[in-house]
Amino acid sequence: MEIKRAGSQPSGKGPEDWFTGIVRIDPLFQTNTPARTGGASVTFEPGARTAWHTHPLGQTLIVVAGRGLVQREGGPIEAITPGDVVLFAPGEKHWHGASPTTSMTHIAIHESLDGRTVDWMEHVTDEQYAGDTSST
Repeated sequence: MEIKRAGSQPSGKGPEDWFTGIVRIDPLFQTNTPARTGGASVTFEPGARTAWHTHPLGQTLIVVAGRGLVQREGGPIEAITPGDVVLFAPGEKHWHGASPTTSMTHIAIHESLDGRTVDWMEHVTDEQYAGDTSST
């Protein structure tokens, strides 16, 4: 058994290559082989969001605070609120983040495949974030 005490792992700033806006990542857990799951609490300030990305084995988001937005490639932007659980299929291109006016925190859970948990792509443009699909 291992207990990760609250506050025992340092918070980190979301890297600009992967995020737009102010994002804080608080690591929660990372398992050792043969297990392959990991999790983090991620807080997005208003307007902040991930870049487009995929996960080789999918991703689960559990919204714990605020109001957020999610979108999978080709689908509509959808609002998410505390208690919502979002499941992205393996390889599904998507993004997620806060609403324009309200921060959002979610727990992100993913699995590693051959040491890889995510494949980052291009940033979500302001037009895409606003739901303007005329420029895509």
